[in-house]
Amino acid sequence: MIVSVDLTTTPPGVGLDEPDDCRRFHLAAIGGADPDGLDRVLTEHEMGRLDGDDAWVQVDAVRRMAAGRVGATWESDFTAMVAFARDKGWLDPSGTAIRAHVEWS
Repeated sequence: MIVSVDLTTTPPGVGLDEPDDCRRFHLAAIGGADPDGLDRVLTEHEMGRLDGDDAWVQVDAVRRMAAGRVGATWESDFTAMVAFARDKGWLDPSGTAIRAHVEWS
């Protein structure tokens, strides 16, 4: 699953690519390295926030973007992904955001 943010469009486009793939997770930022712009978009869309080279993506935002686009087993698959993230230390202390590596393009 890939959280995508397109900083080249007005307004910036946000989306969730490959929502059924709960085995990988990252954020793809399109439009060149613009950390301030990415952080602003994440905050404005209530998706999360930038933290160095990574982003904290809200679990509820992922659920919201996946709604109506995924299969019947998605919720259990996503819950397992969140549990895996927790075990690896990739979940914030409140359990509401997943750490995602940011790939700039």
